[in-house]
Amino acid sequence: MATLLYRLGRFSFRHAWTVIAVWLVLFVAVLGGGFALGGQTNESFEIPGTESQEALDRLEAVFPQVAGASAQGIVVAPDGESVTDDDVVDTIGELVDEISAIDGIESALSPFDEFADGAISDDDQSALIQIQFDGVATDVTEETLDELVASAEIGRDAGLDVEFGGQVFQENEFGITVTEVFGVIFAGIVLFITFGSLRAAGMPLASALVGVGIVIGGITGISAFATVSSTAPLLALMIGLAVGIDYSLFILSRHRNQLAVGEDPEESTGIAVGTAGSAVVFAGVTVIIALLGLLVVGIPFLSVMGVGAAFAVLIAIFVAVTLLPAFLGLAGSKLTPKPGSRAYRRAIAHDDENAKPTMGARWVGIVMKAPILAALGVVAILGTLAVPALSLELSLPDNGSEAPDTTQRQAYDLISDEFGPGYNGPLVVAIDITQTVDILDDLEAIGDEIGELDDVAAVSQGIPSPGLDTAIIQVTPESGPSTEETKALVQSIRDLAPSIESEYDTPINVTGATAVGIDISNRLSEALLPFGIVVVGLSIVLLMIVFRSVLVPVKAALGFLLSVVASFGVVVAIFQWGWLSDLLNVATPGPILSFMPILLMAVLFGLAMDYEVFLVSGMREEFVKTKNARLSVRRGFSSGARVVTAAALIMFFVFFAFVPEGSGTIKPIALGLAVGIAFDAFLVRMTLVPAIMTLLGRHAWWLPAWLDRILPNLDIEGERLGHHRDAVDWVATREPGAIVTEDVVVGTGHSRTDPVTVTIPDGSLVLVTGDAAKRRVLLAGLAGRVELESGRASVAGRVLPTESGDVARLVALTDLDGRTADDGGATLGSMLAERLRFTRTAAAGRSRGGGVDDWISRAADATSRGETRVRATDTVSALEPADRAFALALLAIAEGAPIVMLDEGELGLDPEAHAALLLRVSRLAPASTTLLVGTSTPLPPSGADLAADRVVVTLDLSRRSLEPSSASKGVLS
Repeated sequence: MATLLYRLGRFSFRHAWTVIAVWLVLFVAVLGGGFALGGQTNESFEIPGTESQEALDRLEAVFPQVAGASAQGIVVAPDGESVTDDDVVDTIGELVDEISAIDGIESALSPFDEFADGAISDDDQSALIQIQFDGVATDVTEETLDELVASAEIGRDAGLDVEFGGQVFQENEFGITVTEVFGVIFAGIVLFITFGSLRAAGMPLASALVGVGIVIGGITGISAFATVSSTAPLLALMIGLAVGIDYSLFILSRHRNQLAVGEDPEESTGIAVGTAGSAVVFAGVTVIIALLGLLVVGIPFLSVMGVGAAFAVLIAIFVAVTLLPAFLGLAGSKLTPKPGSRAYRRAIAHDDENAKPTMGARWVGIVMKAPILAALGVVAILGTLAVPALSLELSLPDNGSEAPDTTQRQAYDLISDEFGPGYNGPLVVAIDITQTVDILDDLEAIGDEIGELDDVAAVSQGIPSPGLDTAIIQVTPESGPSTEETKALVQSIRDLAPSIESEYDTPINVTGATAVGIDISNRLSEALLPFGIVVVGLSIVLLMIVFRSVLVPVKAALGFLLSVVASFGVVVAIFQWGWLSDLLNVATPGPILSFMPILLMAVLFGLAMDYEVFLVSGMREEFVKTKNARLSVRRGFSSGARVVTAAALIMFFVFFAFVPEGSGTIKPIALGLAVGIAFDAFLVRMTLVPAIMTLLGRHAWWLPAWLDRILPNLDIEGERLGHHRDAVDWVATREPGAIVTEDVVVGTGHSRTDPVTVTIPDGSLVLVTGDAAKRRVLLAGLAGRVELESGRASVAGRVLPTESGDVARLVALTDLDGRTADDGGATLGSMLAERLRFTRTAAAGRSRGGGVDDWISRAADATSRGETRVRATDTVSALEPADRAFALALLAIAEGAPIVMLDEGELGLDPEAHAALLLRVSRLAPASTTLLVGTSTPLPPSGADLAADRVVVTLDLSRRSLEPSSASKGVLS
């Protein structure tokens, strides 16, 4: 990965304007297209498979009049008057008629209607109007709601207080306020302090803004075709902005440090993208995996949030490794810190023993002097902050959490005061009446039984559907929709269901918006622990792969749990208990948003792993070099502390900016992320981590040998990139050739070559002789199919082992003894056509020589008089050994690779036939193609024409000295 990113960084640097233009076109197209589609966010809180949702779906099918979205209007008479006064009754009647005529509203039930139970308050001061819409909540348009709210003027003109509430009025639009802008400004200030340069500070900001613009455009466009919660774009905006700035910050910081020590700007960009960029990619993929893990929970609206946020992180990764390097290309050497500047002194402090210690070095020195005290202090602080989390209560948002000046919040408060809080969230009991013949009496009896349960304020009369297959009873709790008492009532009705079904033969289910919200909260609460186990388990496995250690991942996971539980505690204290609620503009403290904990865990997990990777990877890099555990902690921390501090402050400011003026849904998420980042970065990663690493010493890097073998090596520190750059520098000092090797050893199983050092000229014919197994292993290694054990090589302009994938595409490798000719009777023409089609697709037309007929004609020209010509109609497996070998060589050469490696295996030709085959192959291949032929056949006498004006060399693997022998054109030496 590091090598690939290294090339990508250099490409973006060299083609800066092209890369920037592509991103700007993408930005304009996606953002403009998203808004042009006119998508709107909607709140659709539902979970398929729950009892309440299944009952609601069934009502939609058989009793649509009561299954659609609903709302309530409350009318309050002035002091001294009553809603039963004639003039007030007339005004309410006029208001009901006006509401009923609004497009999109199915009906409005007057409080004086015979079916309106309990619609007049006990003191006759207030009345409720029940409003039923045509469809579900997501189908209700803004125009319908605007007309409904406007109808209140009829009552207000008569001196009445009229407000409307219901789930359909929950805020479903997002916007950027001035506080979010302040968050970006604070991020810019932190960047300027970090880099000491406006130019450098502006690059991460510009990159992140381009990324979030694309994300918001994409999510807005999707919302025109699918239901997207209003939280989804806000969450994506927060995360995209934070990680977009941070990821660019990590790469830019590495680049500036390298420029300070004299690195060429282009090379420095490649190295920064290859090393810091590898860590960025890993950290970003970790965040994406955690966010996509929300899909497993099986809650649609939460899945949309996770996918939207994951998309934001993905764009941030691409921006950091392509757009930022393009900006660096435009800046060139202008980003180099001036000698004597603070940025310059910080860059060289790591290698200058006389340099003044940085703040990070001083801090880690304090921690390392008393690691036990530091560790216990962090655990005590976070443990104390986590205490409020023990009383965590979860619920979906209702109108009680909306802004005080909104009609839905005022309606919520008026209904609670005049009728009781339960009237804001009545329950709907759906009853299957297909098996009863005494419908009305049974419904009355069922209602009486439900009315005897605790926390029941009122039970309406049963209403059968027109088809007499389903009926509903509305149950009004005494408590509010989000209280524990209402949750208990829902469970009590469900516990009563079996006895009701047994007695009346009428299955019942509890549904309605309140029951759906309770089921969602319960499902989320149940999913929290399994999701946490998956997230923590994932973190341990991923960090084992990265750090090649067992204890480091365990320590990282435990630290993550500390920070996330402490963030839960802070959110509970403020949003549930009401501490500092006025300061943070929390209108109504109450239960926490039900999906906040699981969402917080997903996001904080990824971000915590970011800091773990960026900080501890430096420690590992130093330990690999010095094997001094204590020194590696000090140096690794010192080199990464400043950039991690800047990154954490940026994320804190960006997230916290959404708290004071954010929507009621996003506030607790934003605060949880802000304090979680602060806890994890400053207490866990920058205090607890160096303390534990100091205590563990060398044991921190312990990994069982068997586990080391099975874990993939991601090399995020860029160790392979360093080897690649060394190999490129080495090639530049060597004599050019198609293949250049130095002490190359290749081995598989029991076959292992001795060190091979050769330089093979372009267009030559190389006869590789010696032990058959070693010969095959060497060819496979030089063809990029088998990893080199040691040594280095340049093959077709690519270096091994770091560019083995490219080498494999530039080298054709085949056996000539027929073992690969198990073709099921295929003809040479069909095999050749397939080979040409494949290589043209894989290498964009790399194949040379035209089509099948052209290659068959060239094969004929390469065949001497008296030898059998291969034809397109020949079955390859049926040919004589020499002709079959030639046909197989033809297939390999037709791929158009600059190097072709052929092994004769057990072909068993006599020397003369062998020489003739080599001559045919040499004539067939283009003059620029280098041929390597592994053979066990005795070589013909010196002077035999083998190669048609090619240089012929021999590589004998049986000799200790493996230098190629001298050669002349067309003559074997």
